[in-house]
Order: sequence, then structure tokens, then C-alpha cells
Amino acid sequence: MIEASLKDLAAALRAGTLSSVELTTLFLDRIDALNPSLNAFITVDRDGALTAARAADARIAAGTAGPLTGIPLAHKDVFCTEGVRTTCASKMLAEFISPYDAHVVSQLKAAGAVMLGKTNMDEFAMGSSNENTHFGPAKNPWDTGRVPGGSSGGSAVAVAARMAPMATGTDTGGSVRQPAALTGVTGIKPTYGVVSRYGMIAYASSLDQGGAFGRSAEDCALLLSAMAGFDARDSTSVERETEDYTRDLGKPLAGLRIGLPKEFFAEGMDDDVRTAIDAALDQYRQLGATTVEVSLPNAKLAIPAYYVIAPAEASSNLSRFDGVRYGHRAPEYTDLADMYSKSRAQGFGAEVKRRILVGTYVLSHGYYDAYYLQAQKLRRLIAEDFIAAFTQCDVIAGPTSPTVAWPIGEKSDDPVQMYLQDIYTIAVNLAGLPGLSLPCGTGANDLPVGLQLIGNYFDEARLLNVAHGFQQATDWHQRMPAVG
Repeated sequence: MIEASLKDLAAALRAGTLSSVELTTLFLDRIDALNPSLNAFITVDRDGALTAARAADARIAAGTAGPLTGIPLAHKDVFCTEGVRTTCASKMLAEFISPYDAHVVSQLKAAGAVMLGKTNMDEFAMGSSNENTHFGPAKNPWDTGRVPGGSSGGSAVAVAARMAPMATGTDTGGSVRQPAALTGVTGIKPTYGVVSRYGMIAYASSLDQGGAFGRSAEDCALLLSAMAGFDARDSTSVERETEDYTRDLGKPLAGLRIGLPKEFFAEGMDDDVRTAIDAALDQYRQLGATTVEVSLPNAKLAIPAYYVIAPAEASSNLSRFDGVRYGHRAPEYTDLADMYSKSRAQGFGAEVKRRILVGTYVLSHGYYDAYYLQAQKLRRLIAEDFIAAFTQCDVIAGPTSPTVAWPIGEKSDDPVQMYLQDIYTIAVNLAGLPGLSLPCGTGANDLPVGLQLIGNYFDEARLLNVAHGFQQATDWHQRMPAVG
């Protein structure tokens, strides 16, 4: 059953050939077997999962089950979960037990999904490799000596290694799409505001967005349909009708116009990645799509703009972690100021400290206009480039990551090289657009390559259809690493 789609799992549960307790136990046992080597989970809630599974079985028996009722999932450890540890992979919150559920968590509880546990991540979602974590790095199941990408690396590993059939993540600059690419799974970041940020511990509030991991676009569509929805507690939540993101799956791709930004296909992409992307685009042409060249002239400015805006917002958001109300408090200090400084010095990792310092600097007197406001102007130009491009095409395609997964530790001492791994994903967050990564081939060492699809605002259903059409014609999404 670990190879089954969400639709097939739901059918088996409704038919009574399988119970949610049996399915949940299967995945819990698989986590017990694989997590010591992959480190995908920070917390596993066996008792809570089995209790939820029994409740799901009762719903199924009563005939009130939905598409996800009884199906296990994993939550990225950035979502608050009532009564279960929520750490953000940081020493600062290593023992924090949330008193409430995030909106995403409550939505999926209402849908009857069964939470297995909380997945590893880069601390406070700051990173591209899942190495910036208090709990040790998650390992790529295709090669445990390599990174799975970040910051939602644990969720991507859990789905890739079939430790969970679906998982949630968050995407601030590519943190769903990039690990999906490096681990050979499908991941989608919806339009900013489609998924509520309530109870999602903030990194950069104007960029953070919840997303979904699955083996396929169809699985992601089912999960996103349950996650999305207006939430009055989040001022950035978009008030609009709920959608069934599976509604367009199966529509033919004939006549689809795929935009290829010339900036995405210039220098910077490894040759093995380029070969896989070109083959995927050829497959789309065989399915009836056409490709047109478009331009995103300001895309090259996305990384410098992002690494001003995101750290600035992080500096503000993380000021709440001061050792007073919750989180780590230094065991010894002389006065209040000393408690603040020691608690934060001990509680935060190196990358988090680096971004707080950068963010505080760009917001300081004399530098706000020179850096922060200029970055916001660039953000507007980047968004306008996408708007212009979508007058010529229906979706935009390109690589998700410029390389396949790299060895653990290879880029740890060079933050700039690490930041450049998000060169194709960051602009999508700055513009607030939806983006999706799907496996489309393999590169060096037979490691997965991801194709990124970018849609216009609120065009998630089309994106998922475009990905689904490719997956109906290929089997890259069905391939599984040799673990377990």
C-alpha cells in the first residue's frame, strides 16, 4: 500500500479492504524502520495517530468520510499542533508544546486525515538544504550522503521514502518546490493568501505560504483542496470560494502555451539538469502544447531583493523569542538584557542569527531607504515581468533547481552558493504566484531533476492539470528510492 495513490487508498478504506488503523500502523512502522537513517521526523505521535485513525474508521463506517478521511500525513514542524511538540527545528522551541492548532492542521483534522508526526526542516524555515536544524540534517533517500533540499526537507523525504503518503510544507523562497525537485516528488506552493498562515510560525510574513507534497499532481490536488480556505484570523488570507483543485485533471493539453523565460535557460544550470528539462519540454510538445520564449528581465535581481526583504521581516518576527514567555531561556544571567542576549545567542543557530543581523541592519536608520525600500521596488518590477509574460503564455516552465542534490556539507561554509540554489524559485514568492515542481528525469548519479511550472494568480487547478498530463504520459513520479 505504500505505493498507492491517495485516491486508491481512499477507495480501499471505503471498500473496507483496509482500515485506517492498519494503514496508519503500516506507515508508523515504516517510520520506525527508516527514520534513524533518514531523520525525516522530529516528532512521531504514535498514540495520537492511532486514536485519530480509529475515529476515521468510525467516520468511514458511518458513511461520512471525505476524500482524505483515514489517510496518514506528516506536518512540517512549523505548523502549531495542539498538545504536540512544535519546534521549528530550533533549540529555541525544542520543548514547546503548542496550545492550539494551525489553520492548516485544523482543516486537515476536519477532513479526517491522520497526523503521523512533525517533520524536520531548516531552523525557522531558513535554508535550502535542511542542514540548519537543531536535530541534525534530514538525508536524501536517493543518496543518504546528500541533502534533500530545504527548508521543507523532512516533508519531502517522508513522501519520497514512502514514510507518509502526503505531507505539508511551507514555501518562502522555494522551500516546497526545491526539496520536491531534489527528492523526486511533487510539491505545490499556491498563490499567496490561498492557504492561511494562522498558526504557521512566521519567517517572512509577506512571502511565507503553506504548500503540499505528494507523489503526484493528483495527490497534491487532493491535499491542497483540504488545506486551502479563507481564515478570518489571518489578515492576508484571501476571501474567495473554496476550490476543488482536482476539477481540471485529465483535461487535454492541446493548445497549451508554455512560456520559457530566456533568463532561466542561460548560464547557471548544470548540463544534466538542462538535458532532463529539455526532454520534459519535448514530452509536452508531443502532448500538444507549444512553447514560446518569454522574458523576465528582472529575475536576476530576485535573490538580492529576497535577501533584503526576508531577513528584514525575520528580524521583526523573531524578536518575540526573547526567553520571557516561552521558548529557551538561558539558565544563568545577570539582568533582563543579559537574559535576552544569552537566551537568543543560545537558542538560535548560525543561519538564523545571520539573517536576523542582516534584517536588523537593512531596517536601521539610514539604511531603510537604501536597502529595504529599493528591494520592495524591485519586487514590484519582478511581479510586473510575470504579468507581462502571462499575456503570451498560459504557464511558465523551467528548472526548479540549477543542480541535483549535493553532498551534505558541501555548501555549508558558503552562504552565497547556498542562496543561489533558489535562483529559479524566489521570484515566484516575490510576485506571490503559484508554483509547482514535478519530477521529470534524472541527472548525475541518477538523482532526481525537477521541472518547475509557474501559473498566473489563482491558477492552481491549471498548474495541477499541466503536471498531471505529463505524469499520465511518464513514470518519473512513480519511481522510488531503494530504501526499506
